[in-house]
Amino acid sequence: MEDYAYILDYLPSGNPIDVHVEHRNKPIAQAIGEDYFMLLELAPKKGINLSPGERVYIGKGFRDKIAFIYCRIDYNALTSFAKDTLPQIVEKIVAERENVFIELFNIAQPITIKLHALELIPTIGKKHLRIILEERKKKPFESYKDLMERAKISNPIRLLTERIIKELMGSEKYYLFVKPITTSGTVYLGYLPKMYALASSKKLGE
Repeated sequence: MEDYAYILDYLPSGNPIDVHVEHRNKPIAQAIGEDYFMLLELAPKKGINLSPGERVYIGKGFRDKIAFIYCRIDYNALTSFAKDTLPQIVEKIVAERENVFIELFNIAQPITIKLHALELIPTIGKKHLRIILEERKKKPFESYKDLMERAKISNPIRLLTERIIKELMGSEKYYLFVKPITTSGTVYLGYLPKMYALASSKKLGE
């Protein structure tokens, strides 16, 4: 369950092309969860206006702006504006949660004999993979800068963002981060919960 979400698009008069008929003439917001990148449709409270890029509380207990969560949606249900807003929001989350996302490069394991989980990240091939595995044996990666310097990976924030967007779009076989809505023919590797747990334990140990 997500506690916070970022607004991707706000439609005060409803979404006329929404697959849910009841959402076509009521205020509705499309959003992405901050923790697990769930795409959601939200119902704002009466009299509340929302802005794209705004962070709102959607967890348990009192919500100041969101009445309830309508449902989880897939990428194709997003408006054009929401799709355009999505990359910058995902990039913001990845940038701000450096201590979480850097852990992927410390804990990722092979998926098959021929494919390693890190090879799902754009531009990471066998050469970069070998360097990453060698370097993390010496010392875990501590930051994006550390990864760039030691493993020669350029712009890891952009690369992670690209991978997350691809998973949100839904045509992948393997999913590192986003739990797919349709599980048929897909493999959810579930790295995000592990990354959060590891980052949290390190923080507690400081």
